[in-house]
Amino acid sequence: MSLTKPGMARATLRVLNEVTESPLLPAMFPAMAMGGFWIGGEPVLALLAIGVPLLWLAVLISRAKVRPARVDPVTGLQLKEGFSERVETLLSDCASSGRTTICFMIEVDDGAELTERFGGDACDRVADTLAARLRSAMRGTDCFVRLSDWRIGVVLSPLRRTDIETAVQMAARLQAELEEPIRIDRAPVYISACIGFCLAARAPDKSGAGLIDATVAALDEARRHGPGAIRAFSPDLQRNRKQRVALIDEAARALDDGQICAWYQPQICTETGRISGLEALARWRHPVRGLIPPADFLPALEAAGLMERLGEVILFHALSTLRDLDREGLKIPQVGINFTETELRNPKLVERLRWEIDRFNLAPERLTVEILEHVVAGTPDDIVSRNIADLAALGCAIDLDDFGTGHASITSLRRFAIDRLKIDRSFVVKCDTDPEQQRMVTMILTMAEKLGLDTLAEGVETLGENALLAQMGCGHVQGFGIAVPMPAENLADWITDHTARIAPPPAITPLPGPARRNTP
Repeated sequence: MSLTKPGMARATLRVLNEVTESPLLPAMFPAMAMGGFWIGGEPVLALLAIGVPLLWLAVLISRAKVRPARVDPVTGLQLKEGFSERVETLLSDCASSGRTTICFMIEVDDGAELTERFGGDACDRVADTLAARLRSAMRGTDCFVRLSDWRIGVVLSPLRRTDIETAVQMAARLQAELEEPIRIDRAPVYISACIGFCLAARAPDKSGAGLIDATVAALDEARRHGPGAIRAFSPDLQRNRKQRVALIDEAARALDDGQICAWYQPQICTETGRISGLEALARWRHPVRGLIPPADFLPALEAAGLMERLGEVILFHALSTLRDLDREGLKIPQVGINFTETELRNPKLVERLRWEIDRFNLAPERLTVEILEHVVAGTPDDIVSRNIADLAALGCAIDLDDFGTGHASITSLRRFAIDRLKIDRSFVVKCDTDPEQQRMVTMILTMAEKLGLDTLAEGVETLGENALLAQMGCGHVQGFGIAVPMPAENLADWITDHTARIAPPPAITPLPGPARRNTP
């Protein structure tokens, strides 16, 4: 195999580095001197005496030019400074030797929650353990870099050949090493991680920075499908990532321009058939692309840190719509708004809501605060629980959204002053034909009755589901089978039409006096 001149120089330098680091070096000098004298006499001995020290000095100077990687004091891994340059050097070595490499990035799922739950010192111990496991699973010559608290980069030393299947197997092996439980305060803690990787041959840019960027794109895609997902880089993935980045900027502008606003889905009382409330839902009416699904733009707003701003916009629209309906004589009992965990962590949330409710001259009872079950299940006694308690004390109703999908305990339901359970659509679908679904709904309704909680079934799509839920005692229903979400300008007509379709109760004509007296 032939080497280019730069490749030959690098190979020679590596050999010289190995020689100069050898513990046998002091013993080699007498042997070299005697050999040189025997072969060529004093001229060769003089040449060795001058040349070897100069050669050694050249190696030391070249080594001094390479800045040693800084080491993380917690994990012993290299720090990210100079990571791109190190990958660049590795790629050059691969190019000169006809070999290849793979870059992996590993990020622990819910790392911020682990830090919050156990504290920084305990999490440093976890990070150290994870780093040791990763090193033991790979070769000693592979490069490990701690990129952030819970993200580690791995670049393999040159490989003869590799492919996607081999890389996936390596990633799975790394995941398996990380998923072994770690003990913190004698309690086992289970860790999962997302992994993105890119083969050097597949990177769109053959530079070190290009390989790193491609691997970051793969990791971002894995995190979108996590926890515990593995994704490889592909050109389509990069294209989709660019589109998502563009969507983030566009969504931020749309929020300011009023393109993102509240639409409303009615909720119906099963006992009377009348409208018992509305749920305000975020919708984006794009001037060119039409209606963009929330699943597309909500992650973009979250990535831009604009979820609280979105909450402010939806709250303003919801309260102003409620006031406008009042003025038209179409009084709706309440409107529900979903509050994210980020909003619930705002210490000024209650003060802001009180001001907004007063601003529209509405009673607090007409605002329902909807909270996802996982927020209640995973929240200790902190600012979130205090905010929820203060909102309940203010008079707002508290709905537990998507009930049945999380792990909320009965203690949590009482501690958070929950008024109503919103039964998740996954239990409602086909409940009129599937006995197992009926049993699940019955269990939820029975528990709610025992706890004195009202109930609302989400995702009702058929008359059969609606009828059965009413027969089983579910208090309220909501879903496409009743009404699709609609903009504020369509609400008045829908409310008027629905109210007109409700059959009035039959009039009871009083019996004549004598006959009534003879009635037992």
